[in-house]
Amino acid sequence: MERLIKIGDVKGKSSSEIKHSRIGVGFEKLDRELHDPEMAYDKMAETGIKWARIQSGWARTEKEKGVYDFAWLDSVVDNLLSRGIEPWIDLCYGNGLYSEKAKEFFGAVGVLPIDCDEAKQGWANYCTAIAKQYRGKVRYYEVWNEPDGDWDWNRGPDGRSYGQFAIATAKALRAGDPDVKVIGGSLCQVTSGFLAEAFEEGMADHVDAITYHEYTPDERRVPTRVRSLRGLINMYNPKIKIIQGESGSQSRSDGRGALHYGAWTERKQAKQLLLHTMVDLESEVEFISYFSCVDMIEGLNGVEGNVESYRDYGYFGILGAEFGEDGMAKSEYKRKPSHRALQTICALFSEDVHTEPLPIMMVPRQSKRLLSHDSDHTTTTTICFKDNDGKWAYVYWAPTDIMTTDYEGTVTLHLAG
Repeated sequence: MERLIKIGDVKGKSSSEIKHSRIGVGFEKLDRELHDPEMAYDKMAETGIKWARIQSGWARTEKEKGVYDFAWLDSVVDNLLSRGIEPWIDLCYGNGLYSEKAKEFFGAVGVLPIDCDEAKQGWANYCTAIAKQYRGKVRYYEVWNEPDGDWDWNRGPDGRSYGQFAIATAKALRAGDPDVKVIGGSLCQVTSGFLAEAFEEGMADHVDAITYHEYTPDERRVPTRVRSLRGLINMYNPKIKIIQGESGSQSRSDGRGALHYGAWTERKQAKQLLLHTMVDLESEVEFISYFSCVDMIEGLNGVEGNVESYRDYGYFGILGAEFGEDGMAKSEYKRKPSHRALQTICALFSEDVHTEPLPIMMVPRQSKRLLSHDSDHTTTTTICFKDNDGKWAYVYWAPTDIMTTDYEGTVTLHLAG
């Protein structure tokens, strides 16, 4: 592509300059204090995102039974809102006040408050309190994180018990704020059996949306999954919306967590972000969340008090970080190419952009550049967008394997009208 002529740059817009957008980033793991949000707020707002997924931190908030210290979470919520970013809260993980098992795991990850009546009531009280605390500030609450994965539902994934848990959580949230939107699912697996079991317990009558997670280098899989998810949801409650709750990739080949050990680079991470955001925006999802804002430890299998057990660094961030001995992301966070990629997309696809057929066709001709022919519709993914001001965007790419291919091609386009 060295013969392309640069004619300008897309000027970024801050989150406060954008009124509406479906694009967001994950601001997770502050419940375990794994990064410093003060070093990330402004750099995240530079991208133009409008949504931020945060985790509630029951154990960090309730350290004495019945006493809630929301000061840390108040700061996060208010800092995001002041920059034009809407936080949505993932309610997850246990509390050692109500479970001895929760004391064993770093961050009480995966430890459920369902083993006794006291734990169930403690969780319900907490959910009611948090909904009341952020009434008028936070609209969406997600019930747990990846309950269909044994790392986050350590009794062994069980859709029926999750469905019961989600119903009880939804009732507790609405006792604190009747206007909240309750999100179920947070699904990390492709199969839909877990969700069907949860729906069979009656969960579909208590949630407003379902979230799914998409960790794959191949963006072509995503639309099929969304259509399948919609088909299942329609069998129980067609009014339920769909949200993409996590999508991302590593930027180094030595990371841990999803897609680990792949030959990832910062360039491949940026490409994955671009492609997945495009297919997400083409789909029916209410909003999307890229994981994550900054590099940090994964910490899903950590043992409390054993730092070595949870110094498993993931390099998913659009901001890079160095790490201290305690595993905390330290130093000045640096912007990766994915930061600029996200900023460009937010600037171009904000406000009321929607998909719409446009009078554009690929007309493949002889390509001197390739000593062959242009790409055509059989080898190219195309998406047409339009905003309410009548501006168009025509997005196209060759869906090649980003792990092995650095693609170059040519096209000839015919525009009517």
